[in-house]
Amino acid sequence: MTSLHISSQFDSGNITVLNKENPESIQLAIKTDVESGFYQWFHFRVNGAQDMPLGLHITNAPGASYAEGWEDYRAVASYDREEWFRVDTSYNGSELVIHHTPECNTVYYAYFAPYSMERHHDLIAWAQQSASATVETLGDTLDGQPLDMVKIGSGDNKKVCWVIGRQHPGETMAQWWMEGFLQRMLDPACPVARELLKKAVFYLVPNMNPDGSRRGHLRSNACGANLNREWAEPSAARSPEVLLVRNKMDETGVDFCLDVHGDEALPYNFIAAAEGIPSWTDRLRHLTDSYRDALMKASPDFQTAVGYPVDEPGKANMTVCSNALAERFDCLALTLEMPFKDTLQTPDEEQGWSPERAKVLGTANLDAIYAVVDQLR
Repeated sequence: MTSLHISSQFDSGNITVLNKENPESIQLAIKTDVESGFYQWFHFRVNGAQDMPLGLHITNAPGASYAEGWEDYRAVASYDREEWFRVDTSYNGSELVIHHTPECNTVYYAYFAPYSMERHHDLIAWAQQSASATVETLGDTLDGQPLDMVKIGSGDNKKVCWVIGRQHPGETMAQWWMEGFLQRMLDPACPVARELLKKAVFYLVPNMNPDGSRRGHLRSNACGANLNREWAEPSAARSPEVLLVRNKMDETGVDFCLDVHGDEALPYNFIAAAEGIPSWTDRLRHLTDSYRDALMKASPDFQTAVGYPVDEPGKANMTVCSNALAERFDCLALTLEMPFKDTLQTPDEEQGWSPERAKVLGTANLDAIYAVVDQLR
């Protein structure tokens, strides 16, 4: 009998151990989000495995929310929970198998590099020390966690820019992106940030879904709500996170909003716009094209050739954040998607798409905002 110990009893942990008698054929299953059928995020620790060939079989992988995302996917692993690297992973249509021989006694595995709530609080505590930033708690989540917002800049008659991330908690690359974006926004030596703050005030919500993040969910909050389908009629009982943010947006107005996500299947960074809303105009099309072009110039990791199908006129899903906000405020509202896998055009064999690369893409978006800020209204 093996002495392996497998646990997910920590922040964002998610796995069920079915059988661990044979280290080369450990049987596992991913837990579903509470009160919903979503699942794909996993994060667990294996202890007692140094120099032991492991075969970690996720048996319910075919039923995952985006099973097509398992094709050409490689899981991430870490010994120190700081550096995450890709490990051999295979999918045969019936199970996902992680093949790895750990060099240390304890190793962590995850769907993507986790971003803990502890790190979130460190980020907020760091941000508030900037002379340009103030931190506000918009209210509480269903689990009683604070919903944090960082305001950067001040003054009247300026453009109002909102940036939100991690509506879907398993899309942790979104908060790594937010960390990079915040770091550059608050860098007093950055000329782009300085010039932007002469023209605009920024409102940032680095983590829209603290409950789902801590619980180890893929897409939903504490009651099973998919927050990015709650923007038409958010409620305090079901989606307080969206209600709190939208109420604040009604107070401030919105000239620009970027909603940051991750996509399970597509190996690209891309932007989805609000072309299908009833009030789509040539002005919004021009702003969208200008933003995409500027971001592509700022980052070779971004591209415009591949993305989601464009909605037909008047056929947009108005419960989605970017569509709802573009219609409500007649503003440029965009959804940025990053891969769980790697970028097909600019691959990294060791890490794939990674926290470091997500942070750098976050910094590049300042250049794109700077390119369009004078055209916003």
